[in-house]
Amino acid sequence: MSAPTITEPGVAATTARAPRGVRSAETRPAWLFIAPFALFYVVFLIWPTAYMVIASFFNTSVVQEGFGSWAGFGNYAEMLTRPEFWSAMWHTLQFTLYTVPPLVVLSFVFAVLANRVQRGQWFFRLAFFVPFILPSAAIALIWNFILSPSTGLLAVVQGWFGVEEPAPILGTPALAMVGIALATLWWTIGFNFILYLAGLQDVPREVYEAAAIDGASPWQQIRWITIPMLSRTTTLVILLQIIASLKIFDQVYLMTAGGPGISTQVALGLVTTSAFTDFRVGAASAASVLLFIVIVAIAVARQLIDRAQERRA
Repeated sequence: MSAPTITEPGVAATTARAPRGVRSAETRPAWLFIAPFALFYVVFLIWPTAYMVIASFFNTSVVQEGFGSWAGFGNYAEMLTRPEFWSAMWHTLQFTLYTVPPLVVLSFVFAVLANRVQRGQWFFRLAFFVPFILPSAAIALIWNFILSPSTGLLAVVQGWFGVEEPAPILGTPALAMVGIALATLWWTIGFNFILYLAGLQDVPREVYEAAAIDGASPWQQIRWITIPMLSRTTTLVILLQIIASLKIFDQVYLMTAGGPGISTQVALGLVTTSAFTDFRVGAASAASVLLFIVIVAIAVARQLIDRAQERRA
């Protein structure tokens, strides 16, 4: 009588596989849950992106059917040699420089202060986050009222200090982008504030207590504990804020419409004008692709820098 063979548990687990029909039946509910989102993702993101790239090589127009005649890289060459395109890109970069540093620094500072409050922390969360859920049209109306040179809130405050004729901020080319940046700062700081506050609440209290026992001041605790432990949150906030700032459109369109003149014309504003005013969808698509390349390049560069810093640490 032969001895029975002994099979190891790991080998049995790898050899005994469920039939293909059983596995497909188990994964079918997952695909059903994913299907609605996947459908919207393909229809409203993948296909428009593909259409944009294809149309950038044609003389596509909204007044004719199809993609139109072949243009090759002509639309790209036109945009790269067009002064309005570089002006719009500079205004987009200018807005990014105005908004990203304060939105990162101030949200971190306010989150640290709110995290130290023992009671009523919900009030600060609500106060900072409520503006973020308002639509862009409401934000434009609020800040157009605040910055109005005749009856605005800022004009009233300036009148208290003896300023009889306040400068029209949104009507002055050198100040219009600053006014839009202020509105954006007030509008979106709540999102970064919540991200930092969530990160701070993951830092153990015992670490701060031990540092305080060792004689560390509040500033030293922030410098050597809070900032290093929130490095990943800071990376995420900076990356999201840069991408959002480069895609600026709503505030500019609603508050200044790119004016005065073209002093606040941003990249997406130029895309909209080229597509729906000049009816040149192909040229607008080329400008969109160029902006997309810039955003991807900045995002990749930021990730590479962060990985290099992590390796050094």
